[in-house]
Amino acid sequence: MHTGWIRLWRWTAWAGIGLSLYAGWLTADDIRDRASSERDIDAACGRLVSGADVMDLQGGMVRAKAAEDDRIDTHEPSGHCTVYKVPGPGESTSLFTLVVRSSDGSDPLHWIGDDMALDPFNTADDSGERDDVTAVADRLPEARPVGDGTLGWYGDWYTAVRAECGPGSSATAPKLLHVTARADYDDVSAADRQRLARIARSATETLTDRIGCRAHLPALPDERLAPVPSALGPARTADGSCRWFARHIHEQGQGTLPDRALAIPVLDTNPVEGCLLAVSPRQVGHIAGGLPEDKREWADGAVTHSPWWLRTRSYFGAEARAVGYEEDFRTEEQIKPGTAGHTRGGWWASSVCDGEPALHTLSSSYTYDNVLSARTLAALFRAYVDDITERRGCTHVTFPPAKDFRVS
Repeated sequence: MHTGWIRLWRWTAWAGIGLSLYAGWLTADDIRDRASSERDIDAACGRLVSGADVMDLQGGMVRAKAAEDDRIDTHEPSGHCTVYKVPGPGESTSLFTLVVRSSDGSDPLHWIGDDMALDPFNTADDSGERDDVTAVADRLPEARPVGDGTLGWYGDWYTAVRAECGPGSSATAPKLLHVTARADYDDVSAADRQRLARIARSATETLTDRIGCRAHLPALPDERLAPVPSALGPARTADGSCRWFARHIHEQGQGTLPDRALAIPVLDTNPVEGCLLAVSPRQVGHIAGGLPEDKREWADGAVTHSPWWLRTRSYFGAEARAVGYEEDFRTEEQIKPGTAGHTRGGWWASSVCDGEPALHTLSSSYTYDNVLSARTLAALFRAYVDDITERRGCTHVTFPPAKDFRVS
């Protein structure tokens, strides 16, 4: 009996040693895999981000890989890189994307008009259709400013940092850079939201140093980036960047105008300020009763797959020089500050604020601008521009001519 216990103890001890060695081997293997993944991310993202920081997203991971085709050239201030989480052999899930864009690129940094890519609403859920398509801007809600807005803006799953290349910059540096760090998974945590902000700012700092862009990047705010609201509220009680609209419908009446709004805080330092307006299913029903027979089908689509919305947005300083639109579904046009005009589903006015150019824009979803009369559109846009230019002390305001509000 005594000999049996000794033999059992020995086998147990040897088994424990074997398991410890196996665990140590796994740990060493994990360390090697993580280090290799970090190097791959560093290289794919043009040495702009820390691979370790990216792999700490979503609770941390051991293995990740960068897409072969989506890589940033270390010598170019533009491009994007994509990173995938690798939970097991033959498996991968989207994790992270870094996007670098400059005002010298072929595409504008901001867009206006009725392009579907600008639609703030996801019109389908798991069952294929949503009961109330404009209740929540779950696709593109209004971004919130980071700090006072001069550093950039953020959503629940991304942070975009901006850098203006000022005097003393190299001759090849662009006037403006946008660097966006984006999580490509659902339910992004508060910790990851902060991590994305740090990644975006650090990448911007590295890039500006590399290309000789003399830019002042404010520090990230001490307080945490709060969740970004996406649920729309009653337009009649809207505040912040949509307060002007609440006042407008109080004075002019609801009529065919939106009855929902989503605002952001008003900050006079913010270089981009927007207000999202949308039409609820109930308001669609009220509007539909006054439409001619040939336009009734637009109301049917507005409660299913083609919601009615408007978005006002103003751009100040360097941002005003980087706004454009798509003309005739083919060509891209840059808007010149100081001008006023319209495009398909979009209008713009100009002003001068603190000696810098500003653009004030209105975008409409497909078909909704055909529902609103030219008089209604023109009055709405003037109310918006009058409000923001007065609030910001802007001068030299230029409006589009009345004929630009007639839509066919």
